[in-house]
Amino acid sequence: MNAAVQARPAVARGKAGARAARWIAYAIVAIGALFMLAPFWFMVVFATHSRSEIFNLPPPLWFGSDLAANFKLLTERIPFWRNLGWSVYVALMSTALTLLFCSMAGYAFALMEFRFKKALFGLVMATMLLPQFMNMIPMFMIMDSLGWIDQQRALYVPGAASAFGIFLMRQFAASAVPRELVEAARMDGCGEFSIYWRIVLPLMKPALGTLALVAFIASWNNFINPLIVMRSLPNYTLPLALRSLQSTLNTEWGALMCGSAIATIPLVVLFAIASRQLIAGLTAGAVK
Repeated sequence: MNAAVQARPAVARGKAGARAARWIAYAIVAIGALFMLAPFWFMVVFATHSRSEIFNLPPPLWFGSDLAANFKLLTERIPFWRNLGWSVYVALMSTALTLLFCSMAGYAFALMEFRFKKALFGLVMATMLLPQFMNMIPMFMIMDSLGWIDQQRALYVPGAASAFGIFLMRQFAASAVPRELVEAARMDGCGEFSIYWRIVLPLMKPALGTLALVAFIASWNNFINPLIVMRSLPNYTLPLALRSLQSTLNTEWGALMCGSAIATIPLVVLFAIASRQLIAGLTAGAVK
């Protein structure tokens, strides 16, 4: 009886310590979230203030009344809606081509047998080790030889078969598509493309959703490739067009923040809708 009575304070102290540790963890996460959200908050707030107000000390922390003026200035400086339309077009084309070619390559590497299969897959994976800046000069030379300079196709065709996409599709197909099902279809006389289109592709929907989200965001935020191959402002995608607003002498930061806030809206909406799909696709096949 005495031992039970003496054990109660220790149990109570243990529960109190667990609660304190949990609240400390919550506080750390909340502080980290505030630091991560602060740039987005200031972007939206600065979009409603003039340039002189933005550089006040302390800077404004709440919304102002210059949103309409900043948006008008934005549309006067750049063909904003045209640039936005090109960004949507390039992102959609890049996503569609990435899904098509990466899923086909993933199916081939996972469920087909051919010579030098492992060597070719290793070569594809090795391209992920190359830093992006090493591709700048070769990409410009190839696009120039094809006559694609200042054309949108130069932004979505070169990256249509990314190493990451092929790897994701290959891993998912190997774990989620039964090899016996594919072999049965071959025995029934089904062609390889028909197997891919009718059997494999429907089973790869979770990974396709994840890859679509990743490819769309990467294309939407792409700045280096448009900087290399695009020449005229009306053909710029939105990130490059917004960058053209900056100069060493006169940068309208309110207009720039207004454009950046509008450019962020599609990504926020897309991620809010497809965040579960992204997590499910990335973790699919990791646990049996």
